[in-house]
Amino acid sequence: MSDAEAEAFLAGPPVRPATLATVRKDGTPHVVPVWYALDDDGTLLFTTGADTVKGRAIRRTGRVSLCVQDDRPPYSFVTIQGVAAWTDDLHQVRSWAARIGGRYMGAERAEEFGARNGVPGELLVRVTPTRVVATKAVADD
Repeated sequence: MSDAEAEAFLAGPPVRPATLATVRKDGTPHVVPVWYALDDDGTLLFTTGADTVKGRAIRRTGRVSLCVQDDRPPYSFVTIQGVAAWTDDLHQVRSWAARIGGRYMGAERAEEFGARNGVPGELLVRVTPTRVVATKAVADD
C-alpha cells in the first residue's frame, strides 16, 4: 500500500476499530479494540480511562502498537508503531470523544459520546507513528 492508500484505509469508509497493544508493568502484552480518528497531521487519536490497563501503560511507557484490518477477502491491514502522548484537558478530551463517537456511531450521536467519554478520569491519546506497515490484498499475493 502507498502512504496515501494507507491513510485512506485508516480514514475509511468503512470505519474499522483498531486493535491497540500496550505492555503491562510485568512485561506481558495487553491488547484491546479502540475507536480512533485521524488528525490532519497524520496522528491517530483515541480516548481511554486513565486508570485502565492501557491508560496506565501509555502513561508509563509512551509507546503503543495498533493494527487496523479488513477481515474480508482479500484481506488488508495497516499496523502502526508509535509514540503516545496524552492529555487530560477536558475540552480536548470531550471534543475528540465527540468526533470519534460520531465517526463510529453517526454524527447525530457525536455529542452523546462526547458527553459520555469526555469526563474527568479520561485521557486523549495522540499516537505519532514511528513505523507503519501497510499491506493490501494479502490473499492475492
